[in-house]
Amino acid sequence: MSRIIYKIVEHDGGWAYTVDGVFSETFRSHAAALAAARRVAAEQRTPGRTEVIQYETRDGKWRVETASGSDRPETDVEDSA
Repeated sequence: MSRIIYKIVEHDGGWAYTVDGVFSETFRSHAAALAAARRVAAEQRTPGRTEVIQYETRDGKWRVETASGSDRPETDVEDSA
């Protein structure tokens, strides 16, 4: 199972959360960024429906797979403040 860590950081004159170097929108306060990160982390863990998906690979081949709605990552929020 994969693990996703949301980190609260100062960003662009405010606060944001980041995952693997990608920043969220900027929030006015640390508390707002923390609340948003907690909400997103909880949503990430929520199971969905199992569905068949189709996508194109980098080499131009099409693949069809079944994506399990219960295959959700573990999530956590790290607060550096």
